[in-house]
Amino acid sequence: MSIDGYIDDSKDTRLLLSNDADFDRVDTVRAECDAILVGAHTIRRDNPRLLVRSQGRRDARIARGLPPSPTKVTLTAQGDLDPAAWFFTAGDVDKIVYCASPAADTVRERLDGVATVVDAGDPVDLGHLLADLADRRIGRLVVEGGTSTHTRFLTAGLADEAHLVVAPFFVGDSRAPRFVGDGVFPWNSHRRASLAEVQQIEDVVLLRYALSDRFGAG
Repeated sequence: MSIDGYIDDSKDTRLLLSNDADFDRVDTVRAECDAILVGAHTIRRDNPRLLVRSQGRRDARIARGLPPSPTKVTLTAQGDLDPAAWFFTAGDVDKIVYCASPAADTVRERLDGVATVVDAGDPVDLGHLLADLADRRIGRLVVEGGTSTHTRFLTAGLADEAHLVVAPFFVGDSRAPRFVGDGVFPWNSHRRASLAEVQQIEDVVLLRYALSDRFGAG
């Protein structure tokens, strides 16, 4: 995020907050996880590929009997997802869509052949989502965004750790998306999160917070 807490600006093009060294760190995190989750709005706005970039890391996953990149996961209330988005077309990996019940049948028809669509309640129940992923042998999930998705997981206390990278500039635009929105978070002025690591990565700083007693496990 920027110094003033934004994860993008209000322009149509994506704002790059980090640097190449940190993008490589994120690639390592992706390579070590079982699945990557972003919200449907992030797919529509950023059109991410969500793949491991390094050939060496892809080869190492394959050597362990894994697909070259982790499973891709999203959640959606309305099901407004384009089957031609890179989330669905890039990479030979599983794609799972957790959809609110009213839109589930329509989304299954729209994404037939490109993704597995799961009815996850109305609204989407994060507990059901995580239990279903566990049944699919997903043990480590990385949640990459965006604002509403971060807010939902964090207010529900469903994150074991947070990697917060601060870029050395301000966005200064209240129309831009922030790291999180309004909510009641488990960590506040009366219960502080535990700072586990501080690392300078060229011109950005990584703040790594332990958010549960599962921090660092597995």
